[in-house]
This record gives sequence, structure tokens and C-alpha cells, in this order.
Amino acid sequence: MYGPAPSSRAEPSGHPYSPADPGFACAAVGDILAEHKGLLARIRLCFGVDQETFARDALALIEAYAGYVHLLPATPDNYFRQPGGLLQLGLEVAFYALQGTDAHIFSGQSTITTRRQLEPRWRHATFIGGLCCELHRALASLIVVDADGNEWPAYLTPLATWLAERRVERYFVRWRAQAPEARSLGLFALPHVVQPAVLQNLSAGNTVIVPHLLASVGGLPVYRERNVLDSLVRRSLALVIDRNLKASADRYGSPQFGSHLERYLVDALRRLASVESGWVPNREKSRVWYGTDGLFLLWPQCAADAQALLEADQLPGIPKSVDTVLDLLLAASVAEPRDSSHNTWLIQPPGAKGPLDAIKLTSPAILWSGPEASPRPLTSLLATNLEPMRPMSATAGPPPPPLPRGQLSLLDAAGPDLSTNVSSQPDAPATVSPAVEEAAATLTALKAPMRLNPAVRDALGSIVATLNGDARTAAACTVATGIFVPLAELERRGLQPALAMRALGDLRMLVHADANRPPTTSRDFGGVTTVGLILDPRFVTGLDLATFAIPESPQA
Repeated sequence: MYGPAPSSRAEPSGHPYSPADPGFACAAVGDILAEHKGLLARIRLCFGVDQETFARDALALIEAYAGYVHLLPATPDNYFRQPGGLLQLGLEVAFYALQGTDAHIFSGQSTITTRRQLEPRWRHATFIGGLCCELHRALASLIVVDADGNEWPAYLTPLATWLAERRVERYFVRWRAQAPEARSLGLFALPHVVQPAVLQNLSAGNTVIVPHLLASVGGLPVYRERNVLDSLVRRSLALVIDRNLKASADRYGSPQFGSHLERYLVDALRRLASVESGWVPNREKSRVWYGTDGLFLLWPQCAADAQALLEADQLPGIPKSVDTVLDLLLAASVAEPRDSSHNTWLIQPPGAKGPLDAIKLTSPAILWSGPEASPRPLTSLLATNLEPMRPMSATAGPPPPPLPRGQLSLLDAAGPDLSTNVSSQPDAPATVSPAVEEAAATLTALKAPMRLNPAVRDALGSIVATLNGDARTAAACTVATGIFVPLAELERRGLQPALAMRALGDLRMLVHADANRPPTTSRDFGGVTTVGLILDPRFVTGLDLATFAIPESPQA
């Protein structure tokens, strides 16, 4: 496309770079973008605007991005490693993220009129988020120099501008050794791509679009509500990288599959630690234990939870094997092995009947890195010195089936009993302990058929789970015939009510008097007349069915 990929190392010679390293030719931005005219045409079609509007709202951003990254590859020897790889990566992620906005609702709690006004801005911001999602690589992963060794000041000016000002004919790339991923650096390069006027337009009539965009580019959490924009970008990035790796296997040999999944696995662990009751550390039946000798996650239970969460996000390429998940965490220095022969540890939490398999994280900050303080560790040691320990890759069995979102608390009731059956009593029959039955009878959680749409299960499960807390803050309530679920709560979780009604209706999970009319109903909810659906109580655990006027038996 643009000639051979440059070498990442310089050979001894009179110049910092040997003539054996061809470097990158200083092509004009217009010539570089001409190589992507097919993809640009698809982006314009997805925007659905005329040429003038597209040139103003999208093409200007693309040209600025191309001017900043020029022909830089995304990685030295993995995905999008060819010259121009970083540009290609940004364009593809932007396209798929923009395409994904058609199936999502932004500003779900706003009125229809407000949403109609904000929807184009959300789409525009999502496109920008996809385009600039890997912008940090130009600052954190590599160094650009000319033939005389002068370094490109990446914080100060776009690469194309620096090349033109210095009349550089070729430039060379040096890759930083073991450079950590620092997505927040993308915020410093963003002003070279996105002009202040664009941000001003995005902020018109709202106060959330720009913060969500910046959080996505910088890899920062949004604590008050779900960042739908970032979810679309993350899913699109995983898709694009997964496709490129599969294609690269045909052209370049064996690529490093899974190396881009570390960020998603760490994000899943943090999300579980922040919202799931079973991940509260050092609590009875918890999956997470924090002692003076470190932070441990029960394994493979935690792997199954993370896999279920990422599969609900519909991210492609998520490994099915817990061994692969652990290998990725070890390679990324997220987890540390017990020794050269054993990846997992044996721990003895307080109250456990026997030692449990676990992995050890390298730092508590991996789970608790936000404004909340890390919990206080136990005053005792958790790791045991029992032998022999079992290598994860040799003897670990398949993980327990992942629980639907919103039901993790039910498996927590099994506690160390189930883990002990796996690790120290391999021949014992798998029985349900009384603790499990008691928990299933008291905790309120969604019990949905496996055929239910994963997005609907995820949203509805999180809504039903709020019934376990304070009734004043619950996202649903019980009525005479079932569970009343406001449509606004579904929209707030990025789910279209029409999709939810169709999926739940097909499985006969809704209660409504007239099958020839829509299943929606209105009632007082929090002092406001609210439109919602009534969920059949037989699809929720922890309820006394005798207190409901149960309709005909559901046929799911």
C-alpha cells in the first residue's frame, strides 16, 4: 500500500537510521485519504447527509485525524501494523460505531422532542469517539524522528504539519519498549483533531454529550449513568481488531490473538466489583478476598462472571476457556502466578470449609481505581502452603455456567462449598446445598429463559435486582399481577421499549388482559403517572407467588 513496513530498530551508521530502514514517505494527506475512498463513501452513506454537510461535519475531522497520525502503524508487530494502520483503525471503528447508533437510544429519560434534537449530536460524537479511540498510541507507544534524529513533538503539532514545516522527505518510527497503555493521553491529542467549535456544537442543549465523548477517548469512567457512546466504540473496536487479526493470519502468519482483550477483561472485573453483591470483598460467600498478602479472586467462578458480562456486551473474540482468560491476565501483569509451575493459588478465607482455588491480582488498584477508597484488608494471611498445587492449564475443569446478569447473588449462596467440591472432592456429586435454596427463596432476581435476547435480559435483570434494595430507589415495583417495569428504565439502559416488548411477548413473560392490544399500562410510580410493562412474577425468584393474582401458565 505504502511500501514496506519500517524497521523498529536503527543500525549503527553515520545517521540515526540506516539506509536499510526505508522509513515512511511524506505523502500528502489528500493522497493518503484517496486510498480509503471506498470506506469514506460508506461513512457518508451511513451519515445520510449531502456532500456539503458531510464535508463540514465528518470529512474535516477525518482530514485532521489523518494529518495527525499520517502513516503511523497502530502496533509494531500485531494488528494494523502496516503503514497507515492507525488511520485505517480509526476510520473502521468510527464507521461501525456510527452504524451502531441506529439501534440505540440516547438520552432515554428526555422527551421525544429533546431526543430528536440531540440524536444527531450523539451520532456525531459517537463517530468522533470511534475515530479517536486509539489516538493515545501516537503519544504513548512510539517516537517519530527524521533522518537527522529530530523528534516529532507530538503534543504540540500534527505529524503532517511538522513534516511540511521541516521539509522532511522520510521519517522513522521507534517503538517504546514495554510502553503501558495510557488511553488518557488521547485527550491531549484530541484538540489537534476536534476543533473547539465542534465541541461547542455538540454541547448545545445538553451537558452530557461532550463529557461522555471525552470519557470514551480518555478511557475514563462515568459514574452516574451508562456511557452508551463508549459501549458502541468499545464493541466496534473489538470487532475491527478481531477481523484484522483473522485477516492478518493469512497474510503475515500467526498474529497475537487476544492481546487487545486485556482492557476489556480488566474493565469487566472493575464493573463486577462495583455493582455485584457477590464481589464485595471479605464478605461471607464472596468471590473476592483481600488480605495482608494480596487480593485474590476465586477461580474459575470470577472468570465465568467476566465472560458472561462481556458476552452480554456482544464483544467479539472473547475467549471461552478460563485458561485463556488467565493467560491474558498473566501476560498483561494483571495477575501473578504462584510459581513457575502453578498459575493459581490456594487460599483459606475465614469460614471456608477447605482451601479454595484463586488467582492473585498484582495490585488492589486494578479493581478499585476510582474515587472510592480501597477496602480494608483482613489482618490475616489468605494464601496457604498446601501441596500439591494444581497447574491451571493441566487440571482445571470447565467453568461453571455463567449466570445471567443480575443473578450473581444466587451462586454466591453456594459459597466455598461448591468450590471445595471442585478442588478437594473431585468425586463428590454436585448437589445443591441448603444455603443455595435459602438464597434462591429470599433474593429477588430475574429467572429468564435462555432464549431471551441478551440485551433484554441484561437490562431487565438489573432492573429487577434493584428490588433487593431501598424501595424508594428501586427501578420497578410489585403490583397485584406481577412486577411493574417503567419503559423509561428500559430506555435509560439503552434498550428500545419496542424491542423489549417483542422479546418478552414472544416468550409470554408479560401480563396483560387483552392480547390484541399493546401490553403497556399506566400507573403511579414515584408520585408520577408512568407507562410500563408488567412482568409475570413466575419469571422472578424470591417472590411469594401466593400474593399475586397469577394469570394463565406462561409457555416459555
